Amino acid sequence: MYTGFFGLSSAPFSIAPNPDFMYLSPRHAEALAHLRFGLGEAGGFVLLTGEVGTGKTTVSRCLLQELDDKAEVAFILNPTLSELELLAAICDELKIRYKKADASLKLLGDKIKARLLKNHEAGKHTLLIIDEAQHLQPAVLEQLRLLTNLETNTRKLLQVILIGQPELQQLLKRNDLRQLAQRITARYHLLPLTPDEVRHYLKFRLQVAGCSRPVFSEAAIKRLYQLSGGIPRLLNLMADRALLGAYSQQQAMVSDKLVRQAAGEILPLSQQSKAVALPRWFWPVVGLCAIVLGFGLAMLVLPWLATQS
Repeated sequence: MYTGFFGLSSAPFSIAPNPDFMYLSPRHAEALAHLRFGLGEAGGFVLLTGEVGTGKTTVSRCLLQELDDKAEVAFILNPTLSELELLAAICDELKIRYKKADASLKLLGDKIKARLLKNHEAGKHTLLIIDEAQHLQPAVLEQLRLLTNLETNTRKLLQVILIGQPELQQLLKRNDLRQLAQRITARYHLLPLTPDEVRHYLKFRLQVAGCSRPVFSEAAIKRLYQLSGGIPRLLNLMADRALLGAYSQQQAMVSDKLVRQAAGEILPLSQQSKAVALPRWFWPVVGLCAIVLGFGLAMLVLPWLATQS
């Protein structure tokens, strides 16, 4: 709706994990480097964690774009599965045929291992990516570890990337999962953007969408960081709504007021109240008022006490 008004070719702040709009902050670039490093090693598990909305899925999509036709990838988006269901999902992703009526852990496991060997003989490597991996049950994680037991003298035939929220780190500290934890060859925790990165993030996405001029005022940028905490998904939601507000009011520049209005429509009240900072002059003025009030009360009370004595 507002794209034509701002001279944009597309919506710059969609929350879809589009690699074209991937802003590689130093943290995101390092996360991508860790995934590359893990895949370049002898195999095993790679771990990418981060808070909700920090860009983990988008980083993984960037990695997928870099893979050539020698990689066969299984991407699991819903890991709330049993051991049997997970193996079936892997077979479905790798287009491995099986009879559902005969499906068992052994049958599906054997079929997956046969595909891993076939890919290896053909010079291919097999990659399994599991998003929202903090929802995996310990028994399912152990089943994954067993799948990675198939190996040559130099590398494992299945490489696994686990992507999840910080709870995944705690899950992997369980004593019964220590064998899997020891097979993690690379791990990275993705942090939110800094204030300066938020400024570059907004500018980058606007440029990708075809707009090179400033659209957000400095006050608006500071407010966006303050309200989002540097989390890209929240930035996208508020920036998109603020642009719509600017369009509805025919304003070429997004102001702090428009950002606060956008936040009021998107963020819960508790988060808004925590994020709204008081002006720097507020507390000094409060302190001065307290001193003046105290002095005034003293001037009234001291004469009365003198008469009482």
